[in-house]
Amino acid sequence: MTRRPAPSAHLRVGAGEFGGRRLNAPRGIRPTQGLVREAIFNLVAPVLDGAHVLDLFAGSGALGIEALSRGAASATFVDQDEHAVRIVRQNLDALGLEGRARAARADVTRWLTTNPHEVSRASLVLLDPPYNDAVLEHALALLDSLVAEGATVVAERFHRQALPELGRLRADRERRYGDTGVSVLVAG
Repeated sequence: MTRRPAPSAHLRVGAGEFGGRRLNAPRGIRPTQGLVREAIFNLVAPVLDGAHVLDLFAGSGALGIEALSRGAASATFVDQDEHAVRIVRQNLDALGLEGRARAARADVTRWLTTNPHEVSRASLVLLDPPYNDAVLEHALALLDSLVAEGATVVAERFHRQALPELGRLRADRERRYGDTGVSVLVAG
């Protein structure tokens, strides 16, 4: 018997231009829950208008698409999973966002080191890596040296996972939602 791949799951854009629109999400990922996504965007609302966004470990692209829906100018989505990048592109196409966004299939830490100009251009970086994975530390260490002064970085993680010691990125706000910890960092 041949097994078909599981269909994609669905989630919705929370607010803004595309509020209520359905997004596809690859099976097997942990998309940011609606409550947490809403809380993140309440925390970063002052920096959204006209922002250039990086959605790292993009999964479905829900975080970056939410940012675009709420006024960001552009977004770049990076994920190493081919299926996830395909889903991001489908979601962007369905919303007519191809001109304001692009999706790249790459290891996030490698992408950061090979695209320093794009990283320094970003005013908002959204990180949602697999929980309890050391890749969060590596990505934050790279971002610490690459983002421009004043850039905002949001790191979603398992609440017990500590952030690494950083130089330029300083914690601005910390929140906990169940097992999810959200850190908002600002580059000095």
